[in-house]
Amino acid sequence: MAKLVWDKIGERFYETGVKKGVLYPQGPGGTYQKGVVWNGLISVTESPSGAEPTPIYADNIKYLNLMSAEEFGATIEAYTYPDEFAQCDGSAEIATGVMIGQQSRKPFGLSYVTTLGNDVDGNDYGYKLHIIYGALAAPSEKGYSTINDSPDAITFSWEITTTPVSVTGFKPTASITIDSTKVDPTKLAALEAILYGGEETEARLPLPDEIATLLAADAPSALALVNIDPADEDTNVAVDSSIVITFNNKISRESIIVTKDDGTLVEGTKTWDTTGKVLTFKPTANLSASTVYLVTVGGVVDIYGQALSAAVYNFMTVAQG
Repeated sequence: MAKLVWDKIGERFYETGVKKGVLYPQGPGGTYQKGVVWNGLISVTESPSGAEPTPIYADNIKYLNLMSAEEFGATIEAYTYPDEFAQCDGSAEIATGVMIGQQSRKPFGLSYVTTLGNDVDGNDYGYKLHIIYGALAAPSEKGYSTINDSPDAITFSWEITTTPVSVTGFKPTASITIDSTKVDPTKLAALEAILYGGEETEARLPLPDEIATLLAADAPSALALVNIDPADEDTNVAVDSSIVITFNNKISRESIIVTKDDGTLVEGTKTWDTTGKVLTFKPTANLSASTVYLVTVGGVVDIYGQALSAAVYNFMTVAQG
């Protein structure tokens, strides 16, 4: 058994700073599909509350403690904020550049980074990636004053409360913290490609279950289409057929469409299997006989942020009997 030693070289750790703030307004279904840069972020003060014990007595002794639910809140301070935050702060635009207040406040997500340091590497030791879900900003005070001989920039501050989101196998949570010194760098890079976007993908905020899957998975292979049924240039396809497309990685979003060769869009429903890799498109009505159909596989992005180049496949239905 090793003897405990305090303040060893390389183990004098600290955490400092805040940077790389990203705002994710909440979209349909509780998703966060489009992130925007939050410049001028000064501080994020996390303020958990609750988890308070209520003692229960029996048999003339303290029998047990009942713990209240824990809440997660925070205070955001910044010199400025993105235009998209206006709707989160109870404002709405009634004309270009004209804002009104006292409107409904939109929930949002937030990510930001703090620096990890030690006595050997300084601020280059690592960082922590912080993620907040289901945030709601309370009305805040804004103080404006004259410019004088000691000018200072106006700072804005918001108190936020949160609504936790589901996490498989755990209680719901409103916050996640990821330590770069403990996570596989390849997996972390894949997550950051999702959080910060890329040349072909919008920045978005994945929910905890997707993050857990991503960081627990093996290093991702290049995204590829494994199979499409009916096959490309297939003929004599039954008019009641569905179109099944299989990928090698779990898909986070797509914009696959089916059309006739004259451009007419085919209406139908899309369903994914439990792995998130197999998409089935079932047309609302039977396909037309003796007709060429085009399957445009575009906008496909996997959970690692990898995009698939668009491609078009075709098949012909069976002749009318």
